Amino acid sequence: MATTIAILTAKSDGTLEGIFATIRVNAPIAIVPNANKASEEAPDYRIIHRKTGFEIGAGWNRIARLTGEEYLAVKLEAPEIGVIFGNLAQAPGGEPNRKVILWNNPN
Repeated sequence: MATTIAILTAKSDGTLEGIFATIRVNAPIAIVPNANKASEEAPDYRIIHRKTGFEIGAGWNRIARLTGEEYLAVKLEAPEIGVIFGNLAQAPGGEPNRKVILWNNPN
């Protein structure tokens, strides 16, 4: 079972904005294209806490092995949550500009 940890809205400039929420955290975030990507390994996106401006994560464009579909793999990190890995997916309901981050449970 996938757990939703963020609900986002895609903007026309490629940025996604919304709320990252767990039991301990409720934070406004933005996923912003990394315009200064210096190497192939550098993240394609930066995840920013919108109130503080602090970078709390990153995202990489990936291609699914089984389906060949593109997706965004994300990593969020902060002292109160440790490290959380997830994937960006279409939100339920069919609105094309609504996205969610689904938590990848390591177990």
